[in-house]
Amino acid sequence: MAGLWFDEFLVGQRFSHEIRRTVTEMDNMLFSSLTYNPAAIHIDHAYAATTEFGRPLVNSLFTLGLVIGLSVQDTTLGTTIANLGMSETSFPKPVFHGDTIRAETEVKALRPSASRPGQGIVTFEHIGLNQRDEIVVKTSRAALMMARPQA
Repeated sequence: MAGLWFDEFLVGQRFSHEIRRTVTEMDNMLFSSLTYNPAAIHIDHAYAATTEFGRPLVNSLFTLGLVIGLSVQDTTLGTTIANLGMSETSFPKPVFHGDTIRAETEVKALRPSASRPGQGIVTFEHIGLNQRDEIVVKTSRAALMMARPQA
């Protein structure tokens, strides 16, 4: 399914995204390497074993990106212009290698663009959950979206 046009969204509209993904150790190592994040809690098993978690944590920015990515097919694929920002982002539970993440989205606000005719701003609330239905990430994201082209 392609993404929705700005004028197809409704405040309160909810999506339970079908695609889920199991996070691997390679995902975490590669993401940490690509973003130059050498934090031992992500890449050093011996160090992580001495922490309260007992094992490496998946980089929280990977988790955030994954959850937004899981939402794209149902919401913004081909109809988004730009991400405008995120706010109120929290990570209530850690993610570990082997966790399976799924996403839910709710449309919180809609506003036609005052400066860009044929476009509008959608505020999404994205929630990522693990296989135990624990929230692992929650964020509010504003996206600039295309309105349906005029015929």
